[in-house]
Amino acid sequence: MKTDVGEYIVGSWLKMVEKCDFVDYNVRFPGGGYEGLNEMDVVGLNFHNETAYLCEVTTHIRGVLYGDNPTTVEKITRKHETQKRYANEHLKAFKNKRYMFWSPVVPVGFITENLSKHKDLELMINGDYTKQIKELEVLAKDLSHDTNNPFFRMLQILANLRESK
Repeated sequence: MKTDVGEYIVGSWLKMVEKCDFVDYNVRFPGGGYEGLNEMDVVGLNFHNETAYLCEVTTHIRGVLYGDNPTTVEKITRKHETQKRYANEHLKAFKNKRYMFWSPVVPVGFITENLSKHKDLELMINGDYTKQIKELEVLAKDLSHDTNNPFFRMLQILANLRESK
């Protein structure tokens, strides 16, 4: 499956801010079958602090919505349950597990209120999403080496553009 730019954004944050040693995209349950159809958009592993990050990413710039508000909450909740199941089955060696939902635009109200009921799901949405991008922009300005992430590389280029004389 092709990696989405939103997934590269999250992967960049995991690598550059959270110092993950390993970041992978579109991670599926092993073994195939119906279980293999489930996927985690981005998984980051930090071996130093034994933390696994399992991230669902939805990059709808007009706002996350799958049909209607209840359906949207239900779908994200199902994906969160899949994150937890994957971590419990395949990431047992990691003492810490962080479950995240990333989206730049989420309507405040029904969706945010119901998603916030999942105490173990970090919502990197709206202003928090923007804050993380700004943090990456600051890092990109001072680093010149290639991080093997196309989104971060673009931030580096934009941060170092020069005016012509």
